[in-house]
Amino acid sequence: MIKIGVIGVGYWGPNLIRNFFENCDFDMFICADVKQKRLELIKNKYPGLEVTKDYKKILNNPQIHAVAICTPVYSHYEIAKDALKAGKHVLIEKPMTSTSAQSIELVELAEKSNLTLMVDHTFIYTGAVQLIKQIVKGGEIGDLYYFDSVRINLGLFQHDINVIWDLAPHDISIMDHVINKPPEAVVATGVDHIGNGLEDVAYLTIYYPDNVIAHIHANWLSPVKIRQTLIAGKKKMVVWDDNQSTEKIKIYDTGIVVNKTDTEIYDTLIQYRTGDMYAPKVPNKEALADEVSHFAACIKNNEKPITDGTAGLNVVKILEASEKSIKARGKEIKL
Repeated sequence: MIKIGVIGVGYWGPNLIRNFFENCDFDMFICADVKQKRLELIKNKYPGLEVTKDYKKILNNPQIHAVAICTPVYSHYEIAKDALKAGKHVLIEKPMTSTSAQSIELVELAEKSNLTLMVDHTFIYTGAVQLIKQIVKGGEIGDLYYFDSVRINLGLFQHDINVIWDLAPHDISIMDHVINKPPEAVVATGVDHIGNGLEDVAYLTIYYPDNVIAHIHANWLSPVKIRQTLIAGKKKMVVWDDNQSTEKIKIYDTGIVVNKTDTEIYDTLIQYRTGDMYAPKVPNKEALADEVSHFAACIKNNEKPITDGTAGLNVVKILEASEKSIKARGKEIKL
């Protein structure tokens, strides 16, 4: 069994701890957090779990094979670097680091040490995203036109990162996974309504080769919670509404047909095609459980994770470029 320690037991850490306990490949050994109250709560739930306020106690323990890092973004780089240097496999919460330079260093260190570095982009392991990836890769919707995603709700305001770094990594990781091409440029706009220097409403536009365009709307100030993604192709279009309990994914046989009768633009005829809609069955499973199993398999078989360090780096690059664009009032940033 893989002995694992979890660093950070605030919001997300307890979810990972539960899944490590339920997975037969892992021995959930120890967890760390700077707040004693959090440690007491997790200790009450799992009496056999060792707890500590010093995460280096986990890294210095030769019995520990791997660590999961669930701490604030600004601390990811230092903890992950220490863990890799200590010979531990690493699962790190999104976003991977605060800068792309930090992400590159971690990727290189993991490769040099022959250790698994995996980023906790949980949505990639959902049945919905896996099905969407299969549909797009199989060519059912044809050549891609656009990826459009909305992730908005009221709160939860963060104190160290803006809404892009908080919410957009989910959609950026999904976009990167589905489109599977390097983006060319980013344009972003956003506004800070609170006065703390952190944007709470933001819009990202990402340009890809072959006229593929992506748009992401992230917002902490919405009266409603929306989790919706539209993916359009030449043949069909996909709508994914993650708030729905059933029929999360709908595929529309809808699109346009362009006929040019002459070289003159006014002779271009556009016909609209509206066909059937169907809702494929989405596997009902816990994404985090699949992710934890995949982490174990990668460690045991020395395999490359689906959400490896490079995937994490791709997300951080777009976040970094988006922040630069916002500060320049929507200037295009090349990638």
